[in-house]
Amino acid sequence: MGHREALRRQRDFFKSNGTRSIPFRVSQLKRLGEILRRHETALYEAIQLDFGKSRFETCMTELALIHGEINLAIRNLPYWSRKRRVPTNLANFPARSFIIPEPLGNTLVIGAWNFPYQLSLIPAISAIAAGCTVIVKPSELSSNASHAMAELINEAMDPAVIRVVEGGAPETTQLLDERFDKVFFTGSTSVGRIVYQAAARHLTPVTLELGGQNPAIVLQDCALPMAARRITWGKFLNAGQSCVAPNHVWVHRSLEDELLSQLRSWIQRLFGENWSSRENYVRIISDKHVDRLAALIDPEKVFVGGRVEREERFIQPTVLRGVTPEDPVLEDELFGPILPVLTFEDIEEPMEHIKSRPRPLALYVFSRCRRTIDKILTEVPFGGGAVNDTVLHFTNPHLPFGGVGQSGIGSCHGEAGFRTFSHFKSILDKPCWFEPFLKYPPYTRTKQKLLQLLLE
Repeated sequence: MGHREALRRQRDFFKSNGTRSIPFRVSQLKRLGEILRRHETALYEAIQLDFGKSRFETCMTELALIHGEINLAIRNLPYWSRKRRVPTNLANFPARSFIIPEPLGNTLVIGAWNFPYQLSLIPAISAIAAGCTVIVKPSELSSNASHAMAELINEAMDPAVIRVVEGGAPETTQLLDERFDKVFFTGSTSVGRIVYQAAARHLTPVTLELGGQNPAIVLQDCALPMAARRITWGKFLNAGQSCVAPNHVWVHRSLEDELLSQLRSWIQRLFGENWSSRENYVRIISDKHVDRLAALIDPEKVFVGGRVEREERFIQPTVLRGVTPEDPVLEDELFGPILPVLTFEDIEEPMEHIKSRPRPLALYVFSRCRRTIDKILTEVPFGGGAVNDTVLHFTNPHLPFGGVGQSGIGSCHGEAGFRTFSHFKSILDKPCWFEPFLKYPPYTRTKQKLLQLLLE
């Protein structure tokens, strides 16, 4: 079934009000969860072919998050979708006011390759929970994972509700030529601009989950061994191919040597003295990305790692020291296992640098001083983040996840995802037994004063 036929069926089904009932939405979410559990082995094997990723890491970063999202939506759908009463101002007495969530309609989700399952399916889960239909377009770079999703979902799910369409840029362009009621895109900022422009032709609302140069700031009063441990894990998870991975570290100059030593120690403990624990470390997605990353490694600034095995698509966990804000390695988001370390004397230095650049998707601050933490969280713009940790804010479905400025538009996860795929109707319900005289001519000074009292 081509994408046009799938979209036609989804439009017809949505117009029939087939997606409106809560029991139907719950049944579709349960069905999707059952399919994914029944075919977990196939999903594990597919992503292993793309990345060499272990079952544990696939469970942790992909499937467990998807099932958590499904379970949260099923539990909370009656609450999220309820008609909600709100106060009515005196000028509208004796009316009632309420808000009704309704599904936006036929939606398109364009996923990313770095976490191919959850970045495609979590937005789709939100769309189904909101009562929308959804066409899912996974990334062609993670081709085995894309094919596994298409095979399982297209065979077992109703195409009038959800359909996976495979392909590359031509297929994505064809989909964007269609009129959808919502487009949700996860990927690079450059492609996000193209998606945004394409959707604008139809005045289609868009959510963009993009990326950015996520900084980690390490202050003098932090718990340094724990900071180094958590930065190492967050940076080299998925070989750094994560939109929320720390892109670089700012550390107070007095802690530089100790932090670098701790980073080296944790890299060795997590990935092996001779880089032998490759079952805990994934491959780079393509030769093109390997070449891009290898060109950013300055041999004179390598403190740890630096080895590149192009044929195997492996880049050793790498830490660079002596980096300055002007270095090429900080020009764009790295999206790989390279961690530049910069130093500062005054906290204003990293704060000013971050504020002068496009707003990052995530920021991480390591400190025990609540005053300094609050200063950074209040004064520096970014999408979301963590204090004394990295990455894991992404796993809390009660925290809306999204960027700001060039790192994204809109948010997802949990109720935020439900709201992303919903429109909220505002209704004023007024009886006919009373009608105030103020709004009708003739307009007088007395009426104006009364009106001001009621409205102001």
